[in-house]
Amino acid sequence: MEDNNRCMDKIGLPAPTPDASLLASQVADSRTFFLQLAGPWHERVSVALGGWELCRADYAVARDRYPYLVLELVVGGRGRVSLDGGEHRLEPGVCFASGPRTVCRIDTDADAPLEKFFFALAGPGAARALTQAGLLHGRARRMAALGELRELAEDITREGRRHGAAASAICARLAEVLLLKIGEEPARVASLGGGAVHDAARDNFERCRALIDTHAAEWRGLEEIADAARLEPSSVCRLFRRFLGVSPHQYLRRRKMALAAAYLLERGGRVQDAAASVGMEDPFHFSRCFKAVHGVPPSALLSARR
Repeated sequence: MEDNNRCMDKIGLPAPTPDASLLASQVADSRTFFLQLAGPWHERVSVALGGWELCRADYAVARDRYPYLVLELVVGGRGRVSLDGGEHRLEPGVCFASGPRTVCRIDTDADAPLEKFFFALAGPGAARALTQAGLLHGRARRMAALGELRELAEDITREGRRHGAAASAICARLAEVLLLKIGEEPARVASLGGGAVHDAARDNFERCRALIDTHAAEWRGLEEIADAARLEPSSVCRLFRRFLGVSPHQYLRRRKMALAAAYLLERGGRVQDAAASVGMEDPFHFSRCFKAVHGVPPSALLSARR
């Protein structure tokens, strides 16, 4: 497999620098990071840059060359992507990848702007890892385990933004886990262009989970989930027990605590501020939930940040 250093030379691009040319400009909000932008990359799969972005209604990216392989995971909104002429719809749970010479165009739905993670990958094993995950070569995949994948993407983004001495190595390992998770999905959810087995129950579950992932910070319980999904609360409970083995309340709480952990690590501040950021008014109840999920109290993350 061709090393990305040589690949960059072939497409005639200079060693990149951390400026806006590597990032889309039509974003309403973003959390990005830059690690090792130029080789040699010693990790099998290195993360050069990446992060999370909320697209504006006019978001449109068109490129036919880029210094890196790029992995993208949609966590909210709707849109379309064209990869070397192959068209795919974008919605929560869809992931896709492009290479340095992929003709790629991404457009958002103006009424539901895309929210997505993106990671620019390099290293001698990056192309092989993406291919083994069922990506590259114009493919896109819709993943059932969006919650797990989003947590991993958030972990990569958080570690990349901490700028620790081991940030590059940690992000590299997490990226490999993310690709392994994508690759283990069953083949029946791999195609967006037709031929996938239609499973109404799974579609409803994925829709409910995507709604929770998008609204975890403000939602409080089952009734809001069911109303947004236009399902009976009992149906939502059955879907989560069937496909994930937990209740929707447990999943919502875990999503809230993941967001709260990211808040504390990135912003610091008071525990009550982190609680308020995920819609919890009682900081003592928040602290109990946080410790139940993460095994440590929120104050431990504040201490680690210092």
